[in-house]
Amino acid sequence: MQTPAKKILPIMTTKKLTTMIMTAMLVSLSACSHQPVSTSASLQSTLITPQAKGQPDAFGGARRLNQEHSAILKASIDDAHAKNVILFIGDGTSDSEITIARNYLVGASGYLKGIDVLPFTGSYTTYSIDRDGKVNYVTDSAASASAWATGTKAYNGALGLDRHGKVHQSLLELAKANGLATGNVTTTEIQDATPASLYAHISARKCYTPAKTAELCPTETVQNGGLGSITEQLLKNHADITLGGGAQYFAATATAGQYQGQTLLQQAKARGFRMVNNLNQLQAIDAVSQQQPVIGVFAQGNLPVIWSGPKSTLGGNQKPAVSCQENPEFVAGTPLLKEMTAKALSLLSSHPKGFFLQVESGSIDKQNHKANACGQIGETKQLDEAIQVGLEFAKQHGDTLIIVTGDHAHTSQIIPIKANSPGLTVALKTPIDQSVMAVNYATETGDSQAHTGVQVRTAAIGPRAANINGLLDQTDIFFIIRDALNLESIQK
Repeated sequence: MQTPAKKILPIMTTKKLTTMIMTAMLVSLSACSHQPVSTSASLQSTLITPQAKGQPDAFGGARRLNQEHSAILKASIDDAHAKNVILFIGDGTSDSEITIARNYLVGASGYLKGIDVLPFTGSYTTYSIDRDGKVNYVTDSAASASAWATGTKAYNGALGLDRHGKVHQSLLELAKANGLATGNVTTTEIQDATPASLYAHISARKCYTPAKTAELCPTETVQNGGLGSITEQLLKNHADITLGGGAQYFAATATAGQYQGQTLLQQAKARGFRMVNNLNQLQAIDAVSQQQPVIGVFAQGNLPVIWSGPKSTLGGNQKPAVSCQENPEFVAGTPLLKEMTAKALSLLSSHPKGFFLQVESGSIDKQNHKANACGQIGETKQLDEAIQVGLEFAKQHGDTLIIVTGDHAHTSQIIPIKANSPGLTVALKTPIDQSVMAVNYATETGDSQAHTGVQVRTAAIGPRAANINGLLDQTDIFFIIRDALNLESIQK
């Protein structure tokens, strides 16, 4: 007796079946897609709490999934437009930096109450495009920031330009053109790559002053008909509130134009900027706008990091473990990132059309370059605390989209304690676990460690946060934020 042949569905029937399944899924999702998170209770219910259930060495004790997440994700889906967007950036921050900080701050089985609680997560690619059109697998901060700020790949070193030198409008410029309030907050110099990507268009990221621009970007000086140095562009193309470091560059003198012969600080005051230099002065500001903009510069260069510790050395992981300490250079009057974030939110939140705010913890990257694990961990702590401030705001303003990511990956790795690494290492005594964590830096033999090219974590909550899911590219962030805020392209 012959075995009956298996019945094979025709291709068309399979396509129809697939279409029916997809339609059913979309209908199911759309049932909750027009219900924005609008109260503290509803947003709180969509946050994840990935704390281990018990003792990590017990059966099931290390599990982080404490409840079925399907309902949480359904409740989090909202395709309405956002009124406000907060973009949090950890410079040089990928899964490695987050894990190192988590292990030290809350233990291996704990979770970070800002970074780790957002319901939608994924990753994005960060490669840049060289001037010859070839892919560069390892981006710098200028090209990476330009990617999300303008939606266009740039070459390393360039801000707001594509490889052909064409200027592309940034999210900050779009938001202003559409009548939104804007903020730009960082722990680095406000002329540094990440904050500058929102307002500057220049071929070399280090052209901070007129003199440096004449040296490195001569065709882009004001006297040659260009847009001018990065600090000059800041004064012409600013957010309502800009906070960070970089005071030294305002002592530079304009060499052409209306303000020729004046310092950039004099120009800022002539243009109507209110300049603040410490936390008390910042807290006294009661309103900001394009007509009454504020620049806060709280250090001559980058803001000091909050933690310090020994730099990594060859074979350092096999030496006695050390602990991180508070940095004595972080003096009174210097604002923490969470304090700058809270003040920016309080000033921008009254704007009737909403706002776009970018917040960067920039020295995670800079301490990575220095192979300084404690400095790096402290600045990741700053990022996490700033995100917590953003989440508290979103609990009361449910039409706020929060996105958290890094601009590129970096060098730090957790390695075995007894590893014979060719790189610079340090052994840290973790306060919660009371264990030893060895951190390794091995992408350069010189004085500064190098970036790496792996994908970077993304996370989000709020309207259209479901788009921050799976694998994206950095340029997707521009379009997700543009569309969430319903920004129209308006050229001046």
